[in-house]
Amino acid sequence: MFDPFADDPPAGLLPPAETPAVTFESGGVTLPGVLHVPAGPGPHPIVVLLHGFPGNERNFDLAQVLRRAGYATVVFHYRGSWGAGGTYSWGSVLEDAARVVRAVREEGFAAAHRLDPERLAVAGHSLGGFAALRTAAGDPSVRAVASIAGFDLGIAAGECAADPAARAGYVEAFGDELLPLAGTSGEALIAELEAAGDEWRLRRLAPRLADRPVLLVAGERDDVARPEIHHHPLVAEYAAHPVPLLEHRLLSSDHALSGDRVTLARTLLTFLTPHLNPTP
Repeated sequence: MFDPFADDPPAGLLPPAETPAVTFESGGVTLPGVLHVPAGPGPHPIVVLLHGFPGNERNFDLAQVLRRAGYATVVFHYRGSWGAGGTYSWGSVLEDAARVVRAVREEGFAAAHRLDPERLAVAGHSLGGFAALRTAAGDPSVRAVASIAGFDLGIAAGECAADPAARAGYVEAFGDELLPLAGTSGEALIAELEAAGDEWRLRRLAPRLADRPVLLVAGERDDVARPEIHHHPLVAEYAAHPVPLLEHRLLSSDHALSGDRVTLARTLLTFLTPHLNPTP
């Protein structure tokens, strides 16, 4: 039996798998990305993978497993990050994520790359998990959404408002990660959080996600998006609303799920398959 964790797709399947560089226009800026297209005529379901802050973990291992299982995947950089033009901000991350999700469904792009615009999911890590949930909440055509070690910016905003020491800690922590980012600072990122405030709390999205499959994954040893703050309360909120198609998993690893990458990939693939139904 074919196993996407151990086997390549059958030889001779046409058209062959490919990995084209792609770009997307968002906010007047060109965003660089890479598309992993499975072998076969398709059309293939699509998973948009959103990286976190600043983007050291880009989840290409997940992209490759998903491709072998029959999904096309997109990984891209937000404006102001990793050489992309423009200015980095939390708001631009959200705008760029929403724009790319729309762009991969556009008729010309989908046809050129053998994609099925009716079968699309969004998955993200850390800040990308936050962006994935917000993107899905704002776009009913997203069929399923997964947040991996999701970092709730609304919770961080509340911590900053309640405790000057916590605020100073966030300014320093964000400021230490600015090398691949342009046009921002730790102070600017915190000021943006404070302006958004409670509006950015992920618990507020439950009504808009109640008709969609939602996966929440956390790391037990995560000291960035600590599960007792960012995961367990959100699971409880979504279960209580309820979000009927909610699934959740606590793995034993750190923020990047460094020691559980195969388990993470299996969890994501098992979650997506009933809803996107790929044909490897």
